Amino acid sequence: MGLFNRERIAGKTLEQLAGMRVAGLLVGQTLALLADTVRPGMTTLELDTLAETHIRDHGGVPNFQLVPGYRHTLCTSVNDEIVHGIPGDRVLQEGDLLSIDCGAQVGQWNGDAAFSCIVGGREAGRPEDLALIDDTEASLWAGIAALRVGSPLYAVGAAVEDSLAAAGERAGREYGIVEDYVGHGIGTSMHMDPQVPNYRVSGKGPTVPEGLTIAIEPMVTLGAQDNHVLADEWTVSTDDGSRAAHWEHSVAVTSAGITVLTALDGGEARLRALCAPFAAL
Repeated sequence: MGLFNRERIAGKTLEQLAGMRVAGLLVGQTLALLADTVRPGMTTLELDTLAETHIRDHGGVPNFQLVPGYRHTLCTSVNDEIVHGIPGDRVLQEGDLLSIDCGAQVGQWNGDAAFSCIVGGREAGRPEDLALIDDTEASLWAGIAALRVGSPLYAVGAAVEDSLAAAGERAGREYGIVEDYVGHGIGTSMHMDPQVPNYRVSGKGPTVPEGLTIAIEPMVTLGAQDNHVLADEWTVSTDDGSRAAHWEHSVAVTSAGITVLTALDGGEARLRALCAPFAAL
């Protein structure tokens, strides 16, 4: 049996996509606020509180809190933590590699996105960490740009993998692409069918329908992709202690083109740079 249940892959109307854009924009604005605020000496819980306040003040609900057993607004993963790091009293240090994942629900619609950064700014980062962050982000956009109505959804993961392989070859390293955690459909729930792998999968897979909304989220390591869940039963870390980066956007695709629902400009600048079709909502 494959990764996908074809019967559950459905698109949305333009009216529904407009609602998705409202939720996605709130997530994008929240992440922009966090990116401007994070600094050495802050705790991850302080970032979480800021995010929750911003989302609720703007008419949204932190949708991570709707996941059974999780009570925070963000996942904050530091250094060798890949995803699902729980905000708390950890004090961020200059040079830490921090990944922040955030989601919000507005009305019935959801948004979900993530970014990675160096605490203290790029000048505080190790060269290999900066390359990891940039190459992971570039692979996300390569995956987004591969989306077309009528094309195989598997093209997304293939584009992500090819982008990382080329970047690794240029840098003289081989990146690890985490396979245990993948992207997903998004809409009236944060996590829906279909699953969206960040790596090449054999076969063509399902066909992308008009109005599909998915979250694409490559998780990439400087070492092997092998990982384990910590005692808190949430945080996922690399087995070999290597650092990891995580980037994510919620995306809509129609016959008119692609809209990155969680990007402030809808993804226009990056998509046009990649010669991919952009469509405003």
